Amino acid sequence: MSEAAISIHGVTKRFRDKVAVNELDLEVPMGSLCGFLGPNGAGKTTTIRMVMSIFFPDSGNISVLGRKTAIESKDRIGYLPEERGVYRKMKVGDFLLYIAKLKGVAGGNITARIDDWLERIGLADVRKKKCQELSKGMQQKIQFVATIIHNPDLIILDEPFSGLDPVNVRLLRELLDELHRSGKTIIFSTHVLHEADALCNRIFMINQGRKILDGHIDDIRAEFDPRSIIVQPVNPADLTREALEGMDQVRSVSMLENRAFDVHLHDNTDPQHMMKRLFDHAPMRRVELRRPTLEDIFVNLVSTDDSEDVIRASLKAEPVMERSTS
Repeated sequence: MSEAAISIHGVTKRFRDKVAVNELDLEVPMGSLCGFLGPNGAGKTTTIRMVMSIFFPDSGNISVLGRKTAIESKDRIGYLPEERGVYRKMKVGDFLLYIAKLKGVAGGNITARIDDWLERIGLADVRKKKCQELSKGMQQKIQFVATIIHNPDLIILDEPFSGLDPVNVRLLRELLDELHRSGKTIIFSTHVLHEADALCNRIFMINQGRKILDGHIDDIRAEFDPRSIIVQPVNPADLTREALEGMDQVRSVSMLENRAFDVHLHDNTDPQHMMKRLFDHAPMRRVELRRPTLEDIFVNLVSTDDSEDVIRASLKAEPVMERSTS
């Protein structure tokens, strides 16, 4: 078994009467791209701060890259905190050079590395500008470069997509995917589950400080397979809801937009056989297996004490175009 990048065993953290993290266990394999998921207030940032030794658990233990604390491996870790910040009076190039040297980057290629990353994030022309002259979105991309400028083995990002517009969200996703393919271990926390759905090979979910899900994303999807098919006939008259509900393999039918149906199958039904049966029944515009989303899985798992509407609302992205356009 390969060494874990992060090991968390029986960790609990309290703030006065509030239990922020409760008996948490987690193993993050080396080389994984892990989404650390849950609604706001679930305990994600508290856990990350304990991993980073910003504060320490009341009980349990944490190891990072084989060491007892992140402090012992600090030059192998890149950390982007939830609270954004750059040295506003410094020029961008000087700021990144300063951070690189703090992280132990030596040699004459530091400037070239900085220039390369600025070009990759679309900010090649801001090197001589002061950080305070940049928009919030630009500053956030500069802080991302500062996080990975020293080529760390472990990258930990707390809500990295918050405040970015859709174009830059896609850019950041592509950069994270590239870093992961190069062998980096990446963990990012988010309450925007579709971002993790698109990027991660492993997910870890918590709610109210407790772990509720942990595993490879393909295994989790297989476990929570909704066993349903999306069906949209070419001619709506050829396939009605009543006709679908009358089929012996169908448990229930839900209406979707554009006169499509979500057909829920009985557990012993072969979805592929049912799809062939539907194609034989009438011309189809669309017939496909419905893949469970992380939001569906999360809502299915959380405590019944929380209303579904409140949970789903807490998992939505904040309006991004109003916060940053760069």
